Amino acid sequence: MAAEHTARNFAAMSRSMEVDLRISNPAHTLQRIRAMESSSQHTKSNTTTESSTPNPLQIKTASPAILASLTAGAMAGALAKTVIAPLDRTKIIFQVTKMSFSARGALHFLVKSYKEAGLLSLWRGNSATMARIVPYAAIQFTAHEQWKHFLQTDRPDSSSTGMRFLAGSLAGVTAQSITYPLDLARARMAVTHRDMYGSIVQVFVKMWRAERPKAFYKGFTPTMLGVVPYAGVSFCTFETLKHKHKEMTGKSAPNPLERLLFGALAGLLGQTASYPLDIVRRRMQTSGLNGCNYPYDTIRGTIHYVYRTEGIIGGLYKGLSMNWIKGPIAVGISFATFDICQNALKELPVFRSAH
Repeated sequence: MAAEHTARNFAAMSRSMEVDLRISNPAHTLQRIRAMESSSQHTKSNTTTESSTPNPLQIKTASPAILASLTAGAMAGALAKTVIAPLDRTKIIFQVTKMSFSARGALHFLVKSYKEAGLLSLWRGNSATMARIVPYAAIQFTAHEQWKHFLQTDRPDSSSTGMRFLAGSLAGVTAQSITYPLDLARARMAVTHRDMYGSIVQVFVKMWRAERPKAFYKGFTPTMLGVVPYAGVSFCTFETLKHKHKEMTGKSAPNPLERLLFGALAGLLGQTASYPLDIVRRRMQTSGLNGCNYPYDTIRGTIHYVYRTEGIIGGLYKGLSMNWIKGPIAVGISFATFDICQNALKELPVFRSAH
C-alpha cells in the first residue's frame, strides 16, 4: 500500500513538473507574448479606425456651432417680427373677427389705431411676440441645422428635395412644441385691450385662474398640422433655391439681396400652403375674446363654422393678401439675416473652434 501511494505521488509530481516546464519554456513564452502584442495592436487599430469614422449625429454638436446658430436665429426672428409687427397685428384682428378683409379696411384699422392710441399701439403685443419669437426662431434655425445634417439634405440625388422638406417640417414642429404657450399669449394680447392683458405675465395668470392648464395648449393640434407644410415648404424652397443658384452661377453662396428674394418666395409659398389652418388656430386660441359665442373647440367644428358663416375666400382665406405682403417680407428678412449672421459669427474666434 505504501509503495502504491508513493507511486501515485510521484506521478502527480511528474505531471506538475511537465506543466511548469511547458510554461517556463522561453520559446513558448515568447510566442505567446508576440501573439498577445499582435492581438492588442489589431484591436487598437480597429478602435482607432472606428473612432475616426465621422458620426453624422456628433459633427454638429460642438457648443460653439450650436451657440452660433442659436444667436443668429434669435437675431433673425427678432428683426423680422419687429419690422412686420403692425401688419401682423392687423391680420390677427381680421382673422379672429367676422369683419370682411380688404386693403382699405386694413389701412383704416392702422390709421384708427394710430389716432386713438398712438404709434406704439401698432406694436401692441410685440413684447409677447419677442418673448416667443426669440426662443422660437433660435430653436427652429438650430434644429433645422441639426436635422438637415442628420438627414444629409445636400446629397445630389433625387430624394434630397424631400429630405429638405422633412428637415424643415421637423424643425418647425420642434420649435413650435417648445414655445407654443408664448404664441397663444401673443395672440390674446393682439386682439384685446391693454386693460384686459397688460403684460404676458397677466395673460398666463388669468388663463391659469379662469381656464386652468389645458388652456395653454388650446389650438395646439391645428398649429402642429399647419407648421408642417409651412416650415417644410419654406425651408425646402429656400435651401433648394440656394442649391440651384450654386449650380447655375458657380458661386459658393448668394448675395444678401438674392437671399432676401429667395426667402420672400419661400415665405409666400409656405404661407399659402398652410393658411386655412392658421385661421383655425387663431380662432381656437382667442375663443371667447372676439365677441363670438361659438366655442371653437375642435378643428373640424371650427372649419365648418367659418366656412358656413363666412365662406372660403372671406373666411378660411381671410387676410391672405395681407399675408402675401407681410409673409415674404418676414421670411425673407429672417432667412437672409440668419445666413448673414451665422456666417459672420463663424468668423469670430469664439465660434471658430467649432470647425
